[in-house]
Amino acid sequence: MSKELLFSVNVDSPMAVYAQIENQIQFYIAAERLQPGDSVPSIREMSVMLNVNQNTVAKAYRDLELMGLVNARRGVGVTVSDKAPRLCKSSVQKMVQDHLRNAVAECISAGLTPVDVRQIVTATIDSGSNPYQPS
Repeated sequence: MSKELLFSVNVDSPMAVYAQIENQIQFYIAAERLQPGDSVPSIREMSVMLNVNQNTVAKAYRDLELMGLVNARRGVGVTVSDKAPRLCKSSVQKMVQDHLRNAVAECISAGLTPVDVRQIVTATIDSGSNPYQPS
């Protein structure tokens, strides 16, 4: 893997761990931090990095391969496919916009003011946190 990418999972999240792994790889592809031909961590490396079962990582990688985002080859490892950037750009943007709309709607429904919401968003941006980090 040519770039230092940080992955994290939150086992207390309602989102399955394998889906968190899938999303993070898609985020890195959409952000052009992973390019076609780049390697992702091996199943073993990712499972150690995240302290999760290898089968969980293998499921995420199988799903990504079925989506056409990665290619897995024995002896070579898992690499980003040529068509991954095109597939990820719009789908990731839509997914993130939907999450943000829902989160803002929850904030407003819970009685937070628009100023409160903006402060939370700004603090989150400034923190540089990665997705799925336990709070």
